[in-house]
Amino acid sequence: MSDVTARPMLNRALWLSENDAEALARGTHRNPFSVLGVHETDEGNLLRVFLPGALGVDVLDRVDGALRCSLTAIQIPGLFAARLPHAAPYTLRIRWPRGEQITEDPYSFGLLLGEMDLYLIGEGTHRNLGHCLGAQPMDVDGVEGVRFAVWAPNARRVSVVGNFNGWDGRRHVMRLRHPAGVWELFVPRIGPGESYKYEILDAQGALGLRADPVALATETPPHTASVVADTRPFTWHDDEWLAKRGERQEPNRPISIYEVHAASWRKHGGDNGELYNWRELVEALIPYVTEMGFTHVELLPIMEHPFGGSWGYQPLSQFAPSGRFGTPADFAYFVDECHRAGLGVILDWVPAHFPTDPHGLARFDGTALYEYEHPFEGFHQDWDTFIYNLGRREVHGFMLASALHWLRHFHVDALRVDAVASMLYRNYSRQEGEWIPNKYGGHENLEAIDFLRHLNDVVAEEAPGAMVIAEESTAWPGVTRPTAEGGLGFAYKWNMGWMHDTLEYMANDPVYRSYAHHDMTFPMVYAFSERYVLPISHDEVVHGKGSLIGKMPGDEWQRFANLRAYLSVMWSQPGKKLLFMGCEFAQWREWSHDRELDWSLLGEPRHAGIRRLIADLNRLYVEEPALHECDSEPQGFTWVVGNDNTNSVFAWLRWSASGEPLLVIANMTPVPREGYRLGVPHTGEWEEIFNSDAECYGGTNLGNMGRVMADDMPLHGQGASLALSLPPLAALLLRPVEAH
Repeated sequence: MSDVTARPMLNRALWLSENDAEALARGTHRNPFSVLGVHETDEGNLLRVFLPGALGVDVLDRVDGALRCSLTAIQIPGLFAARLPHAAPYTLRIRWPRGEQITEDPYSFGLLLGEMDLYLIGEGTHRNLGHCLGAQPMDVDGVEGVRFAVWAPNARRVSVVGNFNGWDGRRHVMRLRHPAGVWELFVPRIGPGESYKYEILDAQGALGLRADPVALATETPPHTASVVADTRPFTWHDDEWLAKRGERQEPNRPISIYEVHAASWRKHGGDNGELYNWRELVEALIPYVTEMGFTHVELLPIMEHPFGGSWGYQPLSQFAPSGRFGTPADFAYFVDECHRAGLGVILDWVPAHFPTDPHGLARFDGTALYEYEHPFEGFHQDWDTFIYNLGRREVHGFMLASALHWLRHFHVDALRVDAVASMLYRNYSRQEGEWIPNKYGGHENLEAIDFLRHLNDVVAEEAPGAMVIAEESTAWPGVTRPTAEGGLGFAYKWNMGWMHDTLEYMANDPVYRSYAHHDMTFPMVYAFSERYVLPISHDEVVHGKGSLIGKMPGDEWQRFANLRAYLSVMWSQPGKKLLFMGCEFAQWREWSHDRELDWSLLGEPRHAGIRRLIADLNRLYVEEPALHECDSEPQGFTWVVGNDNTNSVFAWLRWSASGEPLLVIANMTPVPREGYRLGVPHTGEWEEIFNSDAECYGGTNLGNMGRVMADDMPLHGQGASLALSLPPLAALLLRPVEAH
């Protein structure tokens, strides 16, 4: 500091203590508001600013722009000070080597975060973090700018950095608010679109750049900065939809879900082309899904994630839609247009774990802030990720606020919670000696269980009509039972057992299916123990598992017939439906996130036939009450023939809430069966309303000429029976004519 110590002693009254000056120079000062900005002293008002790299600074009147004084350089490069005649609002005219800048002094603004906000953050009960923490554009005392706030209780210093300050962490050091551990600063004259990060001097003395955990927008990967979002309210047009969505998503209503990976559904110019953005997906995806008759579209996680190969399942920005597809307003527009088209929107959401990227949440302030400290609790070996410590109230509140952000701010209709099994068990995918028991010595993760129950209770309160769906693969009891009855409180659970058993059955050559007959019947044993979604998801067509059509045995004709029969069984058994994109037209290639679907296949009749079959099944599913009204109730399903393993024939009745029957028959061999007699509830004509062997689907058109008469011959516990022609590898649906 020898270059400034020789200056006239006249400036000494403006000087800081040596410790304060050195801390500013090193970027380690914990409370810059105590030394910068305007301070009243016995000698009048003193103004100090610290602007490393500045050549000079003038003080202007904020109202008329008149020059009030020029600041004097003191002590260390970049530190300027002067006495002010009064403390009226002022602006700074800063002379940089490349030009002038006029702006307000960030250290001239007072506290902005309210005490109630800080209290709720500290208690983990703030339900609107997306509009409290992060970057919030606002007007303060007539000055437009952005208030930044971030939770980092153990950091030694936090600065906000960006192009607006040359990414110099000494320029905008934030103020620590006790006891919540939240740092805040108002930066004037910046706004939406500005990229930023936090420069954190952590508890260990290490310096690093971190993305904002509560950023509402982000740069497009591979760039990793957060972006100040435009927080002006979006104009919604879905009031009527929101008012009625609870009715649409009740267990007695049809729910048929088209699961989509937005980055690979379709691309401009083929596999290596540009991604469709949200507005382009409005024009392409929404008409396609509605034409196919699905009731909902489910998106693999669209929260910002650094690695595209994770498909979104390793997100780092739990409040920001990925910049890959446009702005947050663009995503809101997509949801709004889905609702206007009569489609519900489900988002995959990941509260179980987060990636290890250095700009993310890992040891955010130098301590295990978001994750557990011990790797036996805090590190997921399978996925190379950290596990959220949901037992910490602030982390519990952070994830709860994320869920509510998507449901309330973006009007999303449901969250599908990923990897619930990994949350429930402390020993999930761990060997003996690699996990820490809970306080009772058990393997249940009590903190995660409390979180999931609380999540479902709060969603019911804060987002009426919205659903929370569990991807849960174990026999944990009561996943969809209300929390008041000791359950977890989810609306639905993915039926992974059904998926595994039925696909295992279908993989058998029909010659051997008689030995695996139980794989098709066993799922009915527990079909009503929970409210289920039958999922054929992305996980079944990736990582070497091949495509759905590729799982089917036989020659090409038999493969397509098998697939038609399987999908028909899926749509006619109890449970809501979920189908991953590409399966609806029997894509041959295994799904890859790097390329678009093989849309050219729709020019081939058999592939087009599968697509038509799905559209017709969706139509029947909606139109026929027996196929959806009693999905979760035992009285909605009756076996007619469940034990004919010799012929590999299955038959069952579905019942509507008012007692109207629908007969389903599946012949899982390539052998046509004539005169196959089945019991039905009553005599009279029965109408064949669906035949998966129809020529329009690519079949042989073998069937029952549209109608068949039931005879007064009791069979299979029913009062009448009818004789049917069963097409090969096909399913039939029949209903009594008199009921229609």
